Amino acid sequence: MNVSELLAYLQTQQDEATTRAAELRGQIEHLTAALAESEARLTDLATTRKVITEAAPAGAEPDPPEANTAYQDIVNAFNQHPDQVFRARELHELLGMPTDEASVNITRSRLGRLTRQGFLTQPGRGHYQKRT
Repeated sequence: MNVSELLAYLQTQQDEATTRAAELRGQIEHLTAALAESEARLTDLATTRKVITEAAPAGAEPDPPEANTAYQDIVNAFNQHPDQVFRARELHELLGMPTDEASVNITRSRLGRLTRQGFLTQPGRGHYQKRT
C-alpha cells in the first residue's frame, strides 16, 4: 500500500466515522426528547394520582378486581357447605361456572392458594374442604 492509498483509506474511515457520529447524535436527540416526554407524563400521572387520592373520601375502598369475585364465590361455597369435600370441577358445577379445562385449572390454582393461606385443607389429592 502506498502513501496515497493509505491517505484515501484514512479519509474513507474518517468519513464513515463522521457519518456514524452524526447518526448517533440524531439518536441521542431523539431519545432525549422521548425521555423528556416520558418524564413529563410521569409527573402528570403523579399529580393526578395525588389529587384523586386527596379528593377521595377517607376510608374509601377501591373496587375489588374481578378475580376477587371468583375467590369470593369459592369461599362462599365452602362456607355454605363447610363439611363437604369438593373437587375443582364439582365446585364449577355447583357455582354454574364453565367446566372447560382451562377454567377448572384456574380454579385449582385458586384452591391451592386458599389452602396455603389456611382457609382450606386438602384431605386427598384434588379434594378441598373448609378448614374447621
